Amino acid sequence: MRRVILLSLALLCITIAIYYQATGFNFILLDDNDYVTSNAHVMEGLSFESIKWAFMSNVSGHWHPLTWLSLMMDYQFFGLDPMGYHLTNIVIHGFNTVLLFVTLNYMTKALWRSAFVAVLFALHPLHVESVAWISERKDVLSGFFWMLTVLSYIAYVKSSKTYTYFLSLTFFVCGLMSKSMLVTLPLTMILLDFWPLNRFSPREKALEEYKLMGRVFALFSFLKEKIPFFVCVLISMTATIYAMGKGTGQLKTFGEIPFGLRIENVITAYVKYVKNTFWPTDLACFYPFPDSFSLWQVFGSLFFILLVSALTIWGRRRYPYLAVGWFWFLITLLPVIGLIQVGDQSMADRYTYIPLIGLFIMVTWGITDLTKNLQRQPVILALTASQLIFASAILTSNQLSFWRDELTLFRHALEVTKRNYFAHTHVGVALLNQGNTDIAIQEFQKAISIKPNYVLAHNDLGAAYAKQSKYDQAITEFQTAITINPRAVVFHKNLGDTFAQQGNLYAAIREYQIALTLNPGSAEIHFYLGNAFARLGNIDAAVKEYQTALAINANFSQAQTNLETVLNNRLGVYRP
Repeated sequence: MRRVILLSLALLCITIAIYYQATGFNFILLDDNDYVTSNAHVMEGLSFESIKWAFMSNVSGHWHPLTWLSLMMDYQFFGLDPMGYHLTNIVIHGFNTVLLFVTLNYMTKALWRSAFVAVLFALHPLHVESVAWISERKDVLSGFFWMLTVLSYIAYVKSSKTYTYFLSLTFFVCGLMSKSMLVTLPLTMILLDFWPLNRFSPREKALEEYKLMGRVFALFSFLKEKIPFFVCVLISMTATIYAMGKGTGQLKTFGEIPFGLRIENVITAYVKYVKNTFWPTDLACFYPFPDSFSLWQVFGSLFFILLVSALTIWGRRRYPYLAVGWFWFLITLLPVIGLIQVGDQSMADRYTYIPLIGLFIMVTWGITDLTKNLQRQPVILALTASQLIFASAILTSNQLSFWRDELTLFRHALEVTKRNYFAHTHVGVALLNQGNTDIAIQEFQKAISIKPNYVLAHNDLGAAYAKQSKYDQAITEFQTAITINPRAVVFHKNLGDTFAQQGNLYAAIREYQIALTLNPGSAEIHFYLGNAFARLGNIDAAVKEYQTALAINANFSQAQTNLETVLNNRLGVYRP
């Protein structure tokens, strides 16, 4: 127990030490505005209304109320200081590392192998995105509940105490309310039943003569005890798919990304994840979805997957950890591998947060078995492990440095990927915010030249033209964005703003009203609509819109100021 405690403290300290530089990083434009800096509900802190919103919201196409509550709690303590949010992510990742070590050791009684898997989990460069990106709080938080669910489940298997079963189910529900990727956890629990828990081996002498029947009976029994978990999975998947469809419109149709292309991406992405695990170079925050795949790439990847799967199944009795580790990796990636495509990325480093544990188990237990006949095996393994840990720490620290700000992050993505329209667009946004409008426009145009229907590039190019008072060009870009995605509230709002700046108030009012039919709960759009009515001299309509904005957000100070102004019949010119 003393060694477990000391190793746990060492793992926690190593994790925090490597990631501590991230506490000096800023928020980035990639989702952090939606999750924190422009989210009025999160910036309200923990209140009855904000907690209610957390459970009702589908912002960013996700339903994860516990993630929202954790960010609100951070705001209570740290306000808009990014240091606190980064520190929370780092500490949770540290606890996840310790919990993984404790859980593996509890299952296998293999202290040093469990510690090595945990340190690889802590320091692998693929996990930087999940920890350094504030918006990925959902990754580390759901990982925390994943570990607690498995730990409680093992306690249930070893003790058969009912309360440990319900504790495991409770943690599982909390994990689903942090990120729905945990839907595969019941299947990985079945893998753990096979190894290292060995629940598939017939224990009664009466069943030894009928081993196949005994294993089928065991499987049925284990599936039955997991029915409540699968019910929770079904509910979570329904809520998630609904949120994705209603939230941001990022749930791609088969018209946008054909089914055949998705299958090709799934097959090749699995192999790329394996490659990036063992050779983590050229990692990026966004990997563009290719227009096509070569046949050799698809069939070569498929052959690799089938070969490894067949070999691990064939050797499952002698090397059960290989089958468990490999299928852990395959199964846990399923929700995000791209069959149901959300967003434009072909793959993402953050998706590997839990899946890599399977590959780490394969490597750690496999190398131990492979070298068991060597003289001085402990010394050889210790030296090898030390070198791998040192290399991982260096690579992780280097990868972490790219997350200091959005300009560094996306310029790095452009260096290590090709035809990355997404990175060009976000470099442009970062430059636009710095006042480098001309260079930003060039970046948006590069993005559009790569992907002409990339809607965000058109929207951001419109914003850049509007900043230069080139209103006709801005209107053209916003209208193009609306043609591509007519249900995006922000595009209608931006077009309305530009019409208002141009002085075409009736057109502005029309766009704001369209935006409100799509999102009637936006205090900001009600405010701008009130401004347009006020400038036209329609005081009653302006008052109504300001009052609606204040009813939605009582702390909207500018709406209160403008309301008082129009009520006193002292009209000013309020340009959005």
